[in-house]
Amino acid sequence: MVNVPTKDHRFTINGHTTSNNNTEREDDEDVQQPPRLFDFIPCRVVLYLLSWSGFLVSFVMRNDINIAIVEMVVQPNAPAKEDQFDWSFSVRSIILGAFYWWYVVAQVAGGVATQRFGTKAVFGWSQLATAVCSLLIPTAARIHFGWLVALRSIQGFASGLTWPAMYAVVGYWIPPAERSRFMSSFQGFSIGIGLTYPLCGWIIAHWSWPPVFYTTGTIGVAWCIVWWYLAFNRPSDHPRITIAERTMIEEAVADDIRGGYGMSPRWRAIFTSIPAWSIAITTFGRIWLHYMFIMFGPVYMNDVLGFDIETNGILSGAPFLCSYLSAVIFCAIADWLVAHSVSLLLVRKIFTAVSQVLPGILIFCIAWSHNQIVVLIMWFVAVSCITAGYAGAMANIIDIAPNLAGPVLAFAQTIHMSASFIAPIAASAIVTDSRDTSQWMVAFGLATAVSIVTYLPYLAKAQAQPQPWNFKEDSTKTKDDDDATAPLQDMTNHVA
Repeated sequence: MVNVPTKDHRFTINGHTTSNNNTEREDDEDVQQPPRLFDFIPCRVVLYLLSWSGFLVSFVMRNDINIAIVEMVVQPNAPAKEDQFDWSFSVRSIILGAFYWWYVVAQVAGGVATQRFGTKAVFGWSQLATAVCSLLIPTAARIHFGWLVALRSIQGFASGLTWPAMYAVVGYWIPPAERSRFMSSFQGFSIGIGLTYPLCGWIIAHWSWPPVFYTTGTIGVAWCIVWWYLAFNRPSDHPRITIAERTMIEEAVADDIRGGYGMSPRWRAIFTSIPAWSIAITTFGRIWLHYMFIMFGPVYMNDVLGFDIETNGILSGAPFLCSYLSAVIFCAIADWLVAHSVSLLLVRKIFTAVSQVLPGILIFCIAWSHNQIVVLIMWFVAVSCITAGYAGAMANIIDIAPNLAGPVLAFAQTIHMSASFIAPIAASAIVTDSRDTSQWMVAFGLATAVSIVTYLPYLAKAQAQPQPWNFKEDSTKTKDDDDATAPLQDMTNHVA
């Protein structure tokens, strides 16, 4: 909330009182901060690493079961081992999909909670809840698969809060010229997936599946401790940020977030925004593709391509390790193109097409090929290209609403993450025999159609500038409105 200043130009932003009169600014400029050990590391770089590692840990905890379930289930024509269960393919699909039912439900809650409590609290507590559930999964599975479904649902709801939370902090911390590159931090989840499969495959091969969940849950708890010490909602909240970095950030983001502190989500404006709908629809197709690879990759590698559990883990995870590198490259290229006067909107459309049209074609080709090497090459390329979406439609969310990125992401993810459970339901209805390549061909062909068709609305209706509802004041504000917001902009130009 921004209050009209008194004569000495004092005003309040979210409970923090600040003065920008000339005397105090001069005094602040004369103050020399004592040198600190890690001052040479920018705080926004620390935020990048926290975002990267946070999504890495989050996806380790959510995807460990995708490969562990291969060992949890009694294999056809094989004797049952200890801690193995006679679950049908449909039951396995329910267990895997339960996470995403509640993940979708949590999106709006995540947007509201982040606007009220801030990224630090929402992201931190949601990660902790996910970690505790991971530690409890072996016990729940032994009791009844229904308890496992319940734990996965809790994990899904908690994890659903993380994306709106992290998106909300970007507008305040990251200058526009760095945002595409910062978006590559979200691809920490690719490293998470890439590490999960070989790590879990190795643990299962040498011990069994329960230690998988004890390991990932412990990693999650440890990460939460680091997050709580290093994460802050805004530069002004950070006790260790240098004056130079804080000034640079606040000057760079001043226009995009003017009057945005303390804003409530404008749900009606978001729900009636054509650019927001175009993002939500196109990313639905990308998510459908992505989760076909994530959730059914280990099953396809095992039942169709015939790889053993350790090889399965390596080959299922390796494409996601590569996809982080591709994300960094895509996002750097996007920033370079914008810096060299290529239209931001054109850049977003190109990278969105790379993220879902090309992989959509490749997944259909995978179903046609019976050559393991050819399939693996196409698999690597498709998974790597999917990450271009973070230089495309996903970054576009911050373009159109830097003040309300959390709520807009919540809206978009409520729609597009529904693909994360619709896709496995559709696949399980089509694939009744997981060794039948003709059935996989139909399932992969459906993914191709969805990914291409959903790109068309984005191609036609996407925009790349902040929308009028991004600001507290209307785009048709009066001169008095300009005067009322002037102290905030003055602060961002002179804050020390």
